[in-house]
Amino acid sequence: MCGIVGYIGNDNAIDIVINGLENLEYRGYDSSGIAFLDEGNIDVVKCVGRINNLKEKLSKEYKNFFSNIGIGHTRWATHGVPSDVNSHPHLSMNGKFAVVHNGIIENYLKLKEELEKLGFTFKSETDTEVVSNLLEKLDDGDFLNTVFKMKKTVEGSFAFGILKKDTNELIATRKESPLVVGISDSGFYVASDIIAILKYTRDIIYLENGDLIHFKDNSYTIYDKNDKIVNRELKHINWSVETATKDGFDHFMLKEIFEQPKAIKETLLRRLDEDNNLNLDGLEDLLDSDLKRFNKCYVVACGTAFHAGLVGKNILEKAFNFPVILDIASEFRYADNFLDENTLLIIISQSGETADTLAALREAKRKGAKVLSITNVVGSSIARESDNVFYTFAGPEIAVASTKAYTTQLVSIYMIALKIGRILNNISKSEYDEIIENLKLIPDKIQLMLKDTQIYKSIAKKLKDKSNCFYLGRGLDYYTAMESALKLKEISYVYTESFAAGELKHGPIALIEDGTIVFVIATQRKLYEKVISNIKEVKARGAKVFEITQFDDSNCVCDVKILIPKTIEILMPIISVIASQLIAYYASLAKGNDVDKPRNLAKSVTVE
Repeated sequence: MCGIVGYIGNDNAIDIVINGLENLEYRGYDSSGIAFLDEGNIDVVKCVGRINNLKEKLSKEYKNFFSNIGIGHTRWATHGVPSDVNSHPHLSMNGKFAVVHNGIIENYLKLKEELEKLGFTFKSETDTEVVSNLLEKLDDGDFLNTVFKMKKTVEGSFAFGILKKDTNELIATRKESPLVVGISDSGFYVASDIIAILKYTRDIIYLENGDLIHFKDNSYTIYDKNDKIVNRELKHINWSVETATKDGFDHFMLKEIFEQPKAIKETLLRRLDEDNNLNLDGLEDLLDSDLKRFNKCYVVACGTAFHAGLVGKNILEKAFNFPVILDIASEFRYADNFLDENTLLIIISQSGETADTLAALREAKRKGAKVLSITNVVGSSIARESDNVFYTFAGPEIAVASTKAYTTQLVSIYMIALKIGRILNNISKSEYDEIIENLKLIPDKIQLMLKDTQIYKSIAKKLKDKSNCFYLGRGLDYYTAMESALKLKEISYVYTESFAAGELKHGPIALIEDGTIVFVIATQRKLYEKVISNIKEVKARGAKVFEITQFDDSNCVCDVKILIPKTIEILMPIISVIASQLIAYYASLAKGNDVDKPRNLAKSVTVE
């Protein structure tokens, strides 16, 4: 992985591909490269580091050069260390084919061994170079047929962009990894993410799993997984690349933190009428069906989305009146799960392309389960393959560390649970009204928090020279502690662990020493006295404690109390996490890190 861009048309492919790669920088990468036709030959320029390095190489070697066809790639290393030679695109041994690739070829070692026996040599450690040499081996003079044969030979996940020497044609194909196609009057575009090509077109085709698209003679043909010609719907995207700019903020992450009041309001009010009735577009057939047939509900996700599921577990259990099972997607798909037609699987994914989550979805559907997805990206693979989809209206989230997607996922789960709970009579009208009325107030409460961020800046400075810290919580606050720890570790690189506060005595307290920073989230009144006891325990061992709470008690035993706005306790995770997001952001800033593109992380994890 991580990003693919391709172009064929009337304009300069080099400029378009480089611009597309720059728009994919937010996904994270360690190297980049481009391939294009030069009087029939394929020229490749690639290097480790930022895309600016690639632009400098191009300006020296190909200043004012024009090519109407090209493919480019940003790479996160999966096979082979980050290096110029391991960067994409990869040429075949005799320069006949160039390939860019997202995904993992599972049988590449076997294929490589077979190719080496035939005399093929390799320069890199990658699985992708195996594909370029395989294409050369299979070449029968027909570009399209050669790629068809390659598709049948490789095993694993992939999105490919492919060029052939002396052939002004571009082929792209996908299996598991996403690819979108853009259409304009001046040419055709292919990319792993819409944002790469939005500057040039908003008319998009989403390739289905197994599809191949062949661009030739100012037209294109799409083939399905069985190599049969098919038509795919052309969709017009309403949002533009301007939506994904910083708008004066120093970083996308800070902008996205500050966008949360608007994002939550959009997600909520688009579904709520003046009488507080929820109209959940996209879920009609699910809600109109016999909900009582469900006797199992799984919530499956990864990372931040998994934490959203943990927070939503309680209200979902209340809605269904039976236990709800949470699982990490990468574990779920290999477990012996009891899935059948009486199972509802709720999938949560910001990008809608998370590889493990998508695999879990497909396994569940294979066994007859009903799949409801919560995602932020319209037309994503998860959205298209789910039985029902509930979109969060967070807008494009560019920073790798998720913020507004998380809080809108929480709001979405609450809405879905409230609607189901009312239909099944497991949530009373008064409970429903109380939660809805308080949800409507959340955006203003977050806005209030964002007016003065000085306390978070001062706390972040205390983390500048720390190598580790901890988050504690009980009940819902424990799940917020998990998300808070993830935020801090992924962008500040401070090793941060979260613990259920009641588990301190069972091992974690051994890690507490003089000067250890401990964040405690305490927003649940019935657990508050227990949490105070935990604070005293770590204080007695020299910890410096920062308490995030809405309780303004005079007998504070912490070192610093971070007072946040009040709401009903079931909704406190939406508010308390804002404090943690700000702490993580300013801590990363204090350490001089790249906030939006933390090391080794990708925005959309499209490999398993």
